[in-house]
Amino acid sequence: MTRTIRHATMADLGHITALYGREVRNGTATFELEAPTQDEMARRFASVKRHGLPWLVAEVDGAFAGYAYASPFRPRPAYRYGVEGSIYVEEAARGQGVGRGLLEAMIEQVRAMGLRHVIAAISDSDTSAASIALHRSLGFRDAGAYRQVGWKFDRWLDVTLMQLDLDPRAGPPTAPGLDLGGGLA
Repeated sequence: MTRTIRHATMADLGHITALYGREVRNGTATFELEAPTQDEMARRFASVKRHGLPWLVAEVDGAFAGYAYASPFRPRPAYRYGVEGSIYVEEAARGQGVGRGLLEAMIEQVRAMGLRHVIAAISDSDTSAASIALHRSLGFRDAGAYRQVGWKFDRWLDVTLMQLDLDPRAGPPTAPGLDLGGGLA
């Protein structure tokens, strides 16, 4: 098995839109209720890229296996050193290290930008044990939970919050952070 992690391109949007659409319709990793169109996903992709943040694709043996991206954590300037990470892996590729590879690559790229925190908001805490364990294994720590904040598939869903501190020394910023004037993904 050959696993490749690379920067996403516009040519990947068909696969990205299809994977995300399946999760919207059938899963709880997102609280969206209607799958976005490819044009909407292109808008989101452009917003992430406008901030200079990574949007990555994983391939296994040349086939699309998942994607991950970082987006600004919050729109106010004081939050310019934090991002929220999102990861989606094709069902057939789960358990093959795809999520780990995507998350590790995303972390390294935002660390190289001089950013400080990666936030994970993991939906449906009851069925997301693998995602929570993956994040913990890469140094994320529990930061709290929102209980019963999402209503999907006729049930309430929780969100587990986790945080990775990219500079545990808590020193002053070494880079200007994100320019949050260009909109959010």
